[in-house]
Amino acid sequence: MLLYPRLNYRLIFLLALLGGLAAREVAVELRPRFLRPDLHLFAYVANTGDGTLTALDLVRLAPVATVAVGAGPAGVRAHPTRDEIWGLSSQGGYVWILDATTNQVVARIPVGREPSALDFSPDGARAYAVASGSNSVVSIDCASRQILARGRVGRRPSVARVSPDGKLVVVSNRDDGTLSILDALTLAPLGIIKVAPRPEQIAILPDSSKAFITSGASDQISVADLKRKVLLAKLDLGGSPDDLVLKPDGGELYIPSRDAHGLIIVNTQTNEVADFRLAGMSPERAVLAPRTGILYVSDTAGGDVVPIAIETRQVARPISVGQAPGTCLLAADGDELLVVDSGSNDLAVIRTRTSQPAGNALAPPRSPMTLIAVGPRPRDLAVKLF
Repeated sequence: MLLYPRLNYRLIFLLALLGGLAAREVAVELRPRFLRPDLHLFAYVANTGDGTLTALDLVRLAPVATVAVGAGPAGVRAHPTRDEIWGLSSQGGYVWILDATTNQVVARIPVGREPSALDFSPDGARAYAVASGSNSVVSIDCASRQILARGRVGRRPSVARVSPDGKLVVVSNRDDGTLSILDALTLAPLGIIKVAPRPEQIAILPDSSKAFITSGASDQISVADLKRKVLLAKLDLGGSPDDLVLKPDGGELYIPSRDAHGLIIVNTQTNEVADFRLAGMSPERAVLAPRTGILYVSDTAGGDVVPIAIETRQVARPISVGQAPGTCLLAADGDELLVVDSGSNDLAVIRTRTSQPAGNALAPPRSPMTLIAVGPRPRDLAVKLF
């Protein structure tokens, strides 16, 4: 008679032990990636004032290294597959590569005078750098760090973007007012499209069918058909475009405009301005959190970041971050917003979990979790998990 209770107790103990182990494993898997002991989450801020890159540990919320990368650092990008940070020295004329595990510059690759922009192929095998002073774009093998091809483009190229299908490189030429389309493998020219004057930033739809190009000299964006290589439209925005943020499904384009003091929303299927929302005094840059559907817009003159729910168009109370917030990125599954402030020379780290939509409104966002000092006149920003 005593045998069965003992067996039951043993069974209960065994089940409890297994349940505890399973719960622990699930907790480890579900907790944020940046809290796992075998992973590292770093931010890298390019400081134009002294030609350095500040590496910051986002778990400890502290700078860990300041690395000299060259005069006029720009175009800082995290490599999509390698533990590397790539960037440009606009005055040195080269691409530099930082090993993220050691915070050491491991290569400098000459690409031409005044390099201004950098992009990667979708598989991370190649990097493309624009040399504005040389009217050219180069293709670099990311493994060997050798230049594979060099293509000629228009005068004073500004930005190069690789199409999502990896087949095209699209380059905006400021002095020509044109868009160059090149073969991504050979950099052979495939077409030239006349667009609005002084073209700058480029956004390409996920299906690689169309590109949207800002103008630095008018209140317009140009819409280019990349398959037929023709101009489809020039859209009047009512204010100069300062940034381009594409919705993940490609259906809408979000354009902060300092002149218009707000956010201009373009329907990318109909090529029409669909909506407008006031977003501070001087909205300049933006980043979208796909998981929550919140667009964070930096207001340079107001010293704020303005959260906007893109589905409901709800605008939340601004988050005060400093003197002149600019470039912003999301880290760790979108739970932290990073904002570079060129006026106060720091990086604001903002907890975003309380900024998620709540019904038809936005919950009040928190203040900056911390401010981390970086170098003089910070500009570009990259985030790397490794």
